Amino acid sequence: MGPAILVIVLLVVVVGGGLYFAKSQSAAKQRRLEDAKADARRLVERLGGQVLNLNGNDTASQQAMADASERYTAAGSQMEQAQTEEQARLVKETAIEGLYYVRAARVAMGMDPGPALPEDAERERAGKVTEHRSVDVEGEHYEASPDPSQNTPHYYPGGRVAGRPVPQGWYSEPWWKPALVAGAWGLGSMFLFSAMFSGMGGIASASSWESGYDAGQQDAIDSGGGDGGFDGGGGDGGFDGGGFDGGGFDGGGGFDF
Repeated sequence: MGPAILVIVLLVVVVGGGLYFAKSQSAAKQRRLEDAKADARRLVERLGGQVLNLNGNDTASQQAMADASERYTAAGSQMEQAQTEEQARLVKETAIEGLYYVRAARVAMGMDPGPALPEDAERERAGKVTEHRSVDVEGEHYEASPDPSQNTPHYYPGGRVAGRPVPQGWYSEPWWKPALVAGAWGLGSMFLFSAMFSGMGGIASASSWESGYDAGQQDAIDSGGGDGGFDGGGGDGGFDGGGFDGGGFDGGGGFDF
């Protein structure tokens, strides 16, 4: 076999091996995507079943089911657009959030909350409302409570909104929604957070919250513990969120969001 033929054979082997490897990688990536989409679809269908069959019987449960329905619509739109594992994961997160609203509605109606939902580190670190608070800020009245009531019909499952933690609880107004829609908090938001949560255990101080930290993270940083695990990334995985607009909440009367 001449040198030229040997070189050609080697090139064919190298190119063929490269094509086979690329094809294998592509197939594996597609399988992972399909698995991620199947996992997300299971939760979207579970949420859809609750949205279609459960009706609230008071203001709090009706509002919670309305929020669950919004997440169901958003998750469905996201699923149609999902082309990557990250986007499929975001579909799953939207569906889980919707199921948290369903769970809250069931509790408000005195029903069994249903099966446990996947835990989320961000939701846990955001803290929970543990006592009733009633405050006036910028001429507007706000309340927060660990339990649903006629005065606190708006539930939030806890987590980050525009890079800052919002505690799980029931509220008189969805004060986090302007940031959810705009992607940024207004100047007056820190004063509201401070008034509503000052001194409440397991919830960040106003200064830590303004910096995007959860409860305890600022102490860890001050003591030389690094960034407390908070990366501030806020990445969206290249996904546009399926057109969910937060219901058009306008922030209420005179409060400057």
